[in-house]
Amino acid sequence: MKGLPVLSLLLWMCAVYFVGIYLFVGGFLLVRLEVNRTSTCGDVLQPGEEPVDFCRVQPRFRRAVLLIIDALKIDFAWFDPNNTAPRPYENKLPVLEETVSSRPSHSRLYPFRADPPTTTMQRIKGFTTGSLPTFVDVGNNFASSAILEDNLIHQFGQVGKRVVFMGDDTWENLFPKKFHRSLPFPSFNVKDLHTVDNGILQHLYTTMVGDDWDVLVAHFLGVDHCGHRFGPDHPAMADKLTQMDGVIRSVIDRLQNDTLLVVMGDHGMTDTGDHGGESQKETDAAIFLYSPSPLFPGPPSQSEPDVVPQTDLVPTLALLLGVPIPYSSVGQVLLPLFPPHGQTEGAVGRLSQLEALWINAKQVNRFLETYSGMAKDIPPESLSQLKHQFSRLSSEYLSSVREGRSPSPQLAASLQAYLTSVRATCRATWARFNPLKMAVGLAILAFACLTCFILSELSLVLIRENGPGLKAPVVVALMAGVGAAVCQLLTRGYVEVAWCLAAAALSSELLFLWRARRFGTVPVEKNGSKAPKCNIWLTPSRLLIPPLLVPLLRCASLLSDSYVIAEGRAVTFLVFSLALYIPIHLNWDGLLLPPSHDPLKAAGFLPPPPLSPSTVRKESGILLACLGVLVGSLYLSLSFHACREEQGSCQPSPFLSPLSRLQDSQLKNLHYVLSVFSLGLWTYLLRRCLRHYGNLNSSGGTVFTAHWILPLLSVCLALHWAVSATPDDSFRNLAELIGLAQLALPRAAYCLLALGLFLIWLDPLTVFVKARGADSARASSLPLPSYRASTGISPQAELHHLIPQIYQRMRRSMEDSELSGGGEVDSSPAVKAYGLGTVYSAPLLLFCGLLGLGLLLLHPEGMALSFLLLLLEMGALLHIHASSTNLSSLHGTYSGGFNVPWTPVVLWSLAATQFFHATGHLPTFPSIQWGAAFVGFPDGHTGTLLPASLVTLNTFASHILFAVGCPMLLFWPLVCEVRGSRGARACGEEGEDAVMEMRLRENPQQFSSALLQLATRYLFILGAQVFASVCAAAILRRHLMVWKVFAPKLLFEASGFLVSSVSLLIGVTLVLRVDMAVGRWFKRLVPDASR
Repeated sequence: MKGLPVLSLLLWMCAVYFVGIYLFVGGFLLVRLEVNRTSTCGDVLQPGEEPVDFCRVQPRFRRAVLLIIDALKIDFAWFDPNNTAPRPYENKLPVLEETVSSRPSHSRLYPFRADPPTTTMQRIKGFTTGSLPTFVDVGNNFASSAILEDNLIHQFGQVGKRVVFMGDDTWENLFPKKFHRSLPFPSFNVKDLHTVDNGILQHLYTTMVGDDWDVLVAHFLGVDHCGHRFGPDHPAMADKLTQMDGVIRSVIDRLQNDTLLVVMGDHGMTDTGDHGGESQKETDAAIFLYSPSPLFPGPPSQSEPDVVPQTDLVPTLALLLGVPIPYSSVGQVLLPLFPPHGQTEGAVGRLSQLEALWINAKQVNRFLETYSGMAKDIPPESLSQLKHQFSRLSSEYLSSVREGRSPSPQLAASLQAYLTSVRATCRATWARFNPLKMAVGLAILAFACLTCFILSELSLVLIRENGPGLKAPVVVALMAGVGAAVCQLLTRGYVEVAWCLAAAALSSELLFLWRARRFGTVPVEKNGSKAPKCNIWLTPSRLLIPPLLVPLLRCASLLSDSYVIAEGRAVTFLVFSLALYIPIHLNWDGLLLPPSHDPLKAAGFLPPPPLSPSTVRKESGILLACLGVLVGSLYLSLSFHACREEQGSCQPSPFLSPLSRLQDSQLKNLHYVLSVFSLGLWTYLLRRCLRHYGNLNSSGGTVFTAHWILPLLSVCLALHWAVSATPDDSFRNLAELIGLAQLALPRAAYCLLALGLFLIWLDPLTVFVKARGADSARASSLPLPSYRASTGISPQAELHHLIPQIYQRMRRSMEDSELSGGGEVDSSPAVKAYGLGTVYSAPLLLFCGLLGLGLLLLHPEGMALSFLLLLLEMGALLHIHASSTNLSSLHGTYSGGFNVPWTPVVLWSLAATQFFHATGHLPTFPSIQWGAAFVGFPDGHTGTLLPASLVTLNTFASHILFAVGCPMLLFWPLVCEVRGSRGARACGEEGEDAVMEMRLRENPQQFSSALLQLATRYLFILGAQVFASVCAAAILRRHLMVWKVFAPKLLFEASGFLVSSVSLLIGVTLVLRVDMAVGRWFKRLVPDASR
């Protein structure tokens, strides 16, 4: 088998797709240009003849305490005295309502609206800089880098204020060496509800009564982690909120008159406790403002805001504490905290509403002028209008100050309108794109899809000895990349790698397509097959066939936000429809039932049918039975879907919740029993299949894995689930042992998984050789014996899977031996090879099964049943494909070769997407199962690579399993073929049938061609889906739902393609590894004299 050409072509194809995705995403998701300038005390000037140092004016408050309760949803803060049966998250913070009611001039409670993405790092950045995030910033939540823009923490330090921080260690990463004193605690372990909060409480009160601080920041994480682990509707949430209520009361009691208290949430949470998106449940947090001295002019009025944007906190705190507003802030001061104009007499350090608005507007205008001079991306008409508006307002305000008259009442409203307009303009501008990069990325992806399709059609040409290789495209790609780099250096003075990659990818694609036209036909092979002519590659008859119409229809549907929202059920319907097409198509062609009785055949005038009608009926029965299993699996898999926020009344599957969240002990036990049963059945089915085909008789590494590592891994999973389901407050005497088990069991499972996969790779053969002692003693003088593959020790199984003359070289040597004296040899085989008929599929099947258990470890326990359905669906699809192939062969319509048709390939790719949804995933950020990062690492991680990898494996588990198992589509029709169903003249010696997978070794060129064709067809389907998502994002980039639906879908499709292509390469490489091992096995088996 020619493994190197197959692997090199696939690597090149994947690389071209990667470059196209990289270019488009680089143009579609650009990070906003940051203005690295800082405000100073001399910049913020009040009107007057002489400059005034703003920082030397006595501020209204000398100190501030910021209590950040992560994920403090506004619903948690409201108090309803009429609610007699509150849910666990309701009425648990009465201190807020009590304070607002009893001291209305000292306190307020507002909804606090965050800008998406609602992840902690972006929210901290938002309410310290006052800037708006970009969509791509969500990816940085794994690796928080230092904030370079001007921010409140920097401004506090500039004026000498001592900032003391305690809590979430994300702050330490964002503001390194900026704090007077810092007490960070690890934040990423969402299962830990108490470490951060208890660490804060050990230092909070003692710090407050001291005098070595001016700004105290305490970031609690228990509420957020409780939501991630249990959801808001859980008793643990009631305990956490009650604890926070006590904390707020204690802090209020310790406040001095010159201190401002801000209690706030950085974001909200969904009903399942997640966040990251832009639904109102995720964006609406709470903010509570309080001071022992009067803070507001009076009780709440009608003019007060209904919602406070998070960015408005920045200018408000800056002016109240007497520091400059950060340079890049686009926030607006919260006016109720400032007295109306003309009512500041006698108040120390008080700015009026109009003065605060003026300082705020002047700072925002300065930022707008600086940014527009650097970025040039704000529309000129909008920029001109905003500048004219500020100039007019500035003249009106300054003239009233110089003349000493009272400004007009409309001036404050006009300044507010100006600030609102600037923020709206910036928000619209920062959804900016690079059209050139997007267009080049689209072109590369379009050519990649075309190239991949042609590659699949010309696989036999490319595998030939004199076929077109990759040497010329690679050389041209390198030359184009170097040329692009030189051009950039000469014109720009620097090199952008993206354009070098684009030049290389486009040039290699175009050269390959041009060279492919020269190879119109292929010389006739021994089996009479030909490759298609180049002029019929893209005809409607080849493209508009039902198997290709289904993915094309799905790709077109990706332009609809309704389809993307309901994709889980839609893809399930597509899998069902295309699977149903197979028996309908066979019946239409008259292949599903035995042919009718023909008197001419009975009289001997026509040749009889290949096999008996009973065999045809048996294959049809298998096909229909497997179709029933498939339909049942599809129906049951709908019970494991999650819900999007747009789906309204949808209820997420109860199996998505970890067992630790379930309160009903009977329901918890039932879920655990179902999970363990599914796990045991998964292991049993894998071993039963391997045993049936005789692959458990040898003593190699793969068989050892099946005998010992597979069941041990299953036991580790079952024990891990039992330990994880144990409530925290039970078995207190065994708490240390339980904690050790939570650490040791999953890590033992990781080790077993790694050992098993390594052994399969190291020694993939599952063949057991049994030789006659007498014959082996005379091996040097006797002719080469016949060889057979067997599923077991029984003679019936041996006869059923007999493989005569399995290797062309062995057959020729045997013929030579027979000419020299074969008549003296006993005709019975001297060597029996058990499991040889499934030598390729057995290690691949075990590899997928073992990998599936490892991926299941990263999912909630209830997903074990979904994974079992995935295994059953994979088996049903393989048997449907094998039975349809056999039925075509039994009726004499077999075309020769080993090529896999489009229908099973499309079904395989759709099933991967279907089980992406059936394992509780969605193409949205809130649906990401972050808990996977802590399986085996309950104390968190020191880096970000490992947790990011674990979350990726969890998210794309179905993509991985179906991609690695894709070569099974090539092997399974051979494993399940009916003896005599394929003409021996096609692939073996006349009059005899090569059995099962050994047929592949009799024609290595066709084997390589079929494997390449299968892999490129699978890549084509995946690439077409990515291309459709890219087109949807490009066309609908100004659509209302682009950042909520289409952009996340693009990122998930692109990430899924990357993971799937790597997994496909692993699967193909494993096949090549097995083929190499089989070749070495035959060389050891055949005597030197016969070679």
